[in-house]
Formats: sequence, C-alpha cells, structure tokens
Amino acid sequence: MINLMEYRAVIFDMDGVIVDNQNYHLSSWEMFCAKYNFDCNINTFSAQYFGKSNHEILTSLSGKALTPQETYKLGEEKEEIYRQLYRDEIKPLAGLIDLLKLLKANRIPTAIASSAPTSNVDFVVDSLKIREYFDVIVDVSMVRNAKPDPEIYLKAAERLNVEPSGCLVFEDSHSGIKAALNAGMQVIGLATTHRKEELEPSIPKAYSFEELLQEKI
Repeated sequence: MINLMEYRAVIFDMDGVIVDNQNYHLSSWEMFCAKYNFDCNINTFSAQYFGKSNHEILTSLSGKALTPQETYKLGEEKEEIYRQLYRDEIKPLAGLIDLLKLLKANRIPTAIASSAPTSNVDFVVDSLKIREYFDVIVDVSMVRNAKPDPEIYLKAAERLNVEPSGCLVFEDSHSGIKAALNAGMQVIGLATTHRKEELEPSIPKAYSFEELLQEKI
C-alpha cells in the first residue's frame, strides 16, 4: 500500500496525469504534420515522442536543426491546434481533484513538473480551476534539459524546499518515469499513455488516482 502521508511533497506531471489528453495531442500533431508535410507515424508517435519537449519533437520531425525562435513559433502553432481541439472537452483525470483536496487538507506541498510549454500549462490549470492546489509549477521554459534528464524534478523539489528523496511523483511516460527516478524520487505510474504492463518493468506498480483513494491513503 502507498501511504502519501509518508512523503514531504507530491509532484505531478501534467499531460497524461492531470488530464488524459493523448488523443487530442495526437490529432493536433497529425494536422500540424500534414500542413508542413512532415513524415509522421501517428501509430508510433506516443511511444517515440510523448514526454519529450517540442524542441526535440520538432527537430526530429523536420530533420534539421531549429533555432529557439523557430521552435517556439512552430510549437505554439501546434499547441494552438491542440487547445482548440480540447477546449470544450477538457476534464481532470478521475480522482485527481479528490486527491488534491486530500493533499491540501494534510498540508502536503504539491508541484507540477511538465515538459509542456507555459501556454499549455496555463490552459490546463486555469480551465480546470486547480491553480490553488499547487504550490509550485515548473514547465519546459524553466529548464535546459528535457526528461529523462532529472532537471525539471530537481528544480521542482528545490522550489518546494524538499529533498528529492522526500518527493513522490505521478508520471505516465517512460521518459518522465526515468527523469523522476534519476532525480532520486519515488514514482507512481498512471496507465494513460501506456498500459500498466508497459510501465511496471520500470516501477513497482501502476495505479489510478481512484485506486489510491480506495486504498484509504
């Protein structure tokens, strides 16, 4: 059984953890790639790219080095497509809000550590009206190295003023799980982007928020 009260802080990835938005990202990437005639296999896109930064994805898709300005412009164009597709459908992952309320009631600090750009983080957090539940938010604009590098999780822990070993992380992607483990943190996998059996070779067990709450954590 996982006991959240044993941890000094809890850190959440966003895509696939706070929201189950994989299909909307896939649809927006498909539309974006079609516009620019990028070779894009949607059937393998999740395994190949999810959890990575837009700079890494766009560099791979375009087949050339991109300047930060080019990455930002193309990335925001793709993300605007995603936000338009998802705007009327967005909802939190089942059990998330109850878990956030439980953590807040027990005064356990929380953070978001997401590879998404600021515009997407703001879109999700404000659309769901959950900003009050997070003490710290770190997005891709605040780090130099993308997951699986542990930088984003170490920065979140630093801003929470908590040692990495005292942090529990919720993640859904292989690169994100590796980043949290590389940071020296405990990880719970959420089977949204990948199935439980695909995640559990890397971590002891994959849960859903509802399963954790049912365990009366």
